[in-house]
Amino acid sequence: MKDFGKILLAAICTILAYVSASAETKFADETLKYVITYKWGLITKDSGDATLSLKNQGDKYYIKLTGKTKPWADDFFQVRDTLISVMDKAKFRPLSYTKVAHEGGKYAKDVIEYSYSGKQVSGKAIKYREKKGTTKTENLELSASGDTFDMLSVFYWLRSIDPATLPIGQKVTATLFSGSHEETVKIWKVGEQTIKMRDGSKREAWHIKFTFTSKGGKKTSDDIDAWISKDGKRIPLEIKGKLPLGHVCAYLVKD
Repeated sequence: MKDFGKILLAAICTILAYVSASAETKFADETLKYVITYKWGLITKDSGDATLSLKNQGDKYYIKLTGKTKPWADDFFQVRDTLISVMDKAKFRPLSYTKVAHEGGKYAKDVIEYSYSGKQVSGKAIKYREKKGTTKTENLELSASGDTFDMLSVFYWLRSIDPATLPIGQKVTATLFSGSHEETVKIWKVGEQTIKMRDGSKREAWHIKFTFTSKGGKKTSDDIDAWISKDGKRIPLEIKGKLPLGHVCAYLVKD
């Protein structure tokens, strides 16, 4: 569960298109619920829950992702994470991002405030880390050019794009601001697939792959696979990512 946020990033990154989102695209308030399952060999066990929600607040979207491990998993590695993004409706771009993480007995908080000048994007980041009862603070300056997001705002911006416009196998990229660095995500469409949901129903989906690298091109995590609904909502239905031992999967259980 240590890579909870990265695994759920596929629920945030649907399809990165090479065209701008329509400013007329509107999202109604919504709540999506997921169950996180750990798989290792013949072992399959539900290990956590996640909720992704959006609320309209005037000219902004308030987006929130929460995740926690189930009681049995708390004994191995407890996770209590909250991610919040505030997004400008008209331009589909983030204004602020906050991540609060309680993972394995450690506390961390990242806060990013965005500013824009043409195609240049700046992020003032503050990192809070608690160690031995003392909280340390670090200030950082992040920068990028072009489409730049965090792990929540990118989800709704990309959901305004029609996945059918992205040719199979063609990779596209965007920049993601984390609390301490810029990260490049590359995304491509594998194809179409019918998948079986947890309740036994079947849904048509787009199969998407993701890779993550640092500025120097070094891989920062294993690839992630996601299956996105082919209906107008384009909801992430299933997400799979590798761990050092086994896999973690996120399944939609309520939309």
